[in-house]
Amino acid sequence: MKRQTFFTLLIIALVLSFFVTPLGDYSKILLNRWLATSPTIISPEKRGKIADYDWKLKDDNWKFFNFDEAKGKVVFISFWTSWHLPSQAQLKDIQDLYERYKGRVEFYIITNEERAPVELFMEKHGYTFPVTYQIIGEKSPISILKPPGSYILDKNGYVVVHQNAVADWDNSKVNELLEQLLQD
Repeated sequence: MKRQTFFTLLIIALVLSFFVTPLGDYSKILLNRWLATSPTIISPEKRGKIADYDWKLKDDNWKFFNFDEAKGKVVFISFWTSWHLPSQAQLKDIQDLYERYKGRVEFYIITNEERAPVELFMEKHGYTFPVTYQIIGEKSPISILKPPGSYILDKNGYVVVHQNAVADWDNSKVNELLEQLLQD
């Protein structure tokens, strides 16, 4: 076999492994992380305000609660699913953000999945952020975004970040924004 043929076959094998093996899933997650940019901050004059905080959800113990407990607080909301690779790509950053701001920022990491796959996923990856379960059909004060969509709300309910794609949540721009919102 010629050297060029060998390298061509090697490249084809690598490309195929990217699409049909678990190594491919890991590579896609890594690629999403590398390509993620910092979320766009909405300028103050363009920020919309949520109408109310009336939104019924379930906590990680499957108990009902109302989103109104977040009223008057800085809130981070992210929609995700355990099987969605772009969602998985940003969860490490969200975990880091949670560890840095837990107790000061309210975190709603929301999924519409059943508990079992979510609990397995969380345990496998060692994530400790609180999981919130969406109740399908329940009215919401914000638009339910497709995973990995996210919001940051200020203490007055204004939408400061409305992100529809994978974002880099572990950077100085996000930290400065959250510190500023906590000061206001």
